[in-house]
Amino acid sequence: MLRSRGNLDALAALLDDLPLRVFAHNVECVPRLDSVVRDPRASFEQSLTVLREARRLRPDIRIKSSIMVGLGETDEEVTQAMRMLREAGVSMITLGQYLQPGDRHLPVDRFPEPAQFQRWDRDAREMGFDAVASGPLVRSSYRAGLLWEESHGGQPVLLGGQA
Repeated sequence: MLRSRGNLDALAALLDDLPLRVFAHNVECVPRLDSVVRDPRASFEQSLTVLREARRLRPDIRIKSSIMVGLGETDEEVTQAMRMLREAGVSMITLGQYLQPGDRHLPVDRFPEPAQFQRWDRDAREMGFDAVASGPLVRSSYRAGLLWEESHGGQPVLLGGQA
């Protein structure tokens, strides 16, 4: 488990040796769905620990995470997960629609309307995220260069259909 000092020391060694600008670690889903969506060896709380520790160890870099929606979460659970990420020191976030890659994978539970992705975008910015990409077709590395520029005061990342 990551809470052990050895694993946190390994994270520290990794961050110390790499010339990073961004450290990305995806939470994937809201906490309630961990046991359904994620590998049993991982959890939302464990990911928050990684993200907090990365922020503490490297205050000079941007910390990024991603959430997939459409797995059974509520809109409020997504917003709460975003708050938790922001409180952990995450400054860049992507939110995108989960798409079932094959028959052996979880089915899509819902397709939030594009307007909901826009609300999450607005909410994330109000929470203080430096860079946000939120839309049905957004993936965790969606327009990474533009997201990086936005995090440094550039223009917001525009998605298809936005003006």
